[in-house]
Amino acid sequence: MATRHDLAPIVRPTAGRYKYLDALTTAFVVILLVSNLIAQKICLIGPVSVGRWLVGPFAVSGAIMLFPVTYIFGDVFTEVYGYAASRRAIWLGFFGTVLLYVIGAIVIALPSAPGWRNQQAFTTVFGFIPRILAASLIAFWAGEFANSYTMARLKLVTNGRMLWTRTIGSTVVGQAVDTILVISLTFGGIYPVHILLNTMLTGYTLKVGYEVIATPLTYLVINWLKRAEQSDAFDRHQSFNPFSFAEKSDREA
Repeated sequence: MATRHDLAPIVRPTAGRYKYLDALTTAFVVILLVSNLIAQKICLIGPVSVGRWLVGPFAVSGAIMLFPVTYIFGDVFTEVYGYAASRRAIWLGFFGTVLLYVIGAIVIALPSAPGWRNQQAFTTVFGFIPRILAASLIAFWAGEFANSYTMARLKLVTNGRMLWTRTIGSTVVGQAVDTILVISLTFGGIYPVHILLNTMLTGYTLKVGYEVIATPLTYLVINWLKRAEQSDAFDRHQSFNPFSFAEKSDREA
């Protein structure tokens, strides 16, 4: 006779069994939304003295401060919880960003109350040019999924060893997809090819460098979460279709 335990589903919802996954997913979405709000300011970084050389200055979006962190989150989700958890977070971030854009456009279009004189400033912060909006969403979606897919595949290839090859390797792939798409879709046909290539190379180098520098911290977070959650995901039987939400990862305590 089957017991209640026997009838329990083999696969439970991704977020239901972990202590920290929901909090991490929320932090991921918040960081993504803040990155979108600060992306419109172009900041000047440098010049930086490297030995006898002077490097820079570099003109970069304010998003460079936070957006690369979303790829570290992607690494954590995939390494600890599996590709399915990362896929869930990416879609939540995607729809959260769409909501930000839509509500921002609606509020901008509403008439201002008498005496409120900050319409132009509000429009500058919350107004998004449709082309930039579309480019950002496409690049985010494709780059994050490329990052998580590469992370999961490399883990199988290395059999869970050499974590640094996955954290850096996935960023190399994911940020390449993101950077190429966002620059080409946003500025293609506006600026000459050599300027586009220079912008891509500068942004890409900074983002990958960010990941390399953050590798020790990524190690600490991932190792701590594996112990705390008793989870180490291997996506041996997982569907990597971004539109499929079935969870089939093998996990080891």
